[in-house]
Amino acid sequence: MKIFVVGATGQIGKHLINLIQKSEQHTVRAMVRKQEQADELGQQGVDAAVASLEGSVQDIANAAKGCDAIVFTAGSGGHTGLDKTLLIDLDGAAKTAEAAEQAGITRFVLVSALQANKRENWNQEMVPYYVAKHYADKMVEQSSLDYTIIRPGGLLNEPSTGKVSASENLERGSIAREDVAKTIFASLNSQHTVKKSFDLISGETGIEEALENL
Repeated sequence: MKIFVVGATGQIGKHLINLIQKSEQHTVRAMVRKQEQADELGQQGVDAAVASLEGSVQDIANAAKGCDAIVFTAGSGGHTGLDKTLLIDLDGAAKTAEAAEQAGITRFVLVSALQANKRENWNQEMVPYYVAKHYADKMVEQSSLDYTIIRPGGLLNEPSTGKVSASENLERGSIAREDVAKTIFASLNSQHTVKKSFDLISGETGIEEALENL
C-alpha cells in the first residue's frame, strides 16, 4: 500500500514516514508545501509531492494520485492565528477528504483531538481549535471514505511506550507523538478501525490489541 502523508514535516508525520520506510508492506509519498522540502526528503529516499492545503482540491488530488491511502496529520500549530486554524485544521482536512474521493482513494486516516466530539468537554481556552477539529471530523464521517479518526490527548516528545488506551470516550490524558504515529500505522493494517473514531492516550495495552478491542 502506498500511503500519502499530509503534514509530513510535522512531528507525528516524521515519525510515521520513518515507520513506513522501515516496513516491508508499505511505501510512502509525503506532501510538502515547498520544493526545497521535497528535495530534502528526496535525499532521504522519500517520494514527495508539492501541494498546499490552502490551494485547490484538485492540486491535492493530483499530488495523491496513485496512492492507496491518505493520512492527514497536518495542523496549524500553536503559534498561528485563528485564520490558519480554520484554513488548515478544518478546510485543509475537508479538502484532503474531497481530494481522496476525487482520486479514488478510499482509505483515510485523520488525526483529530481528544474529546473533539464532545463539546461539553472542550478546553474553553481552545474552543476555536476544537470547533475546527469537530467539524472536520464530521465531514470525514459523512464522506464515502473508509475513515479512521484518531483523537489523541496532549502530545509529548517522549520515547514511545507502545502502550495505549483507545476508546470512543476517554478522560483527559497525554501520549507520545511516536505512539500516535505507531497507532496510525497499525490502524492502516487493521479492519477493526474502519469507519471508527476514537480517543487515544497512553495506557497499559499494546497498540494492536487496543485497536482490536474497539
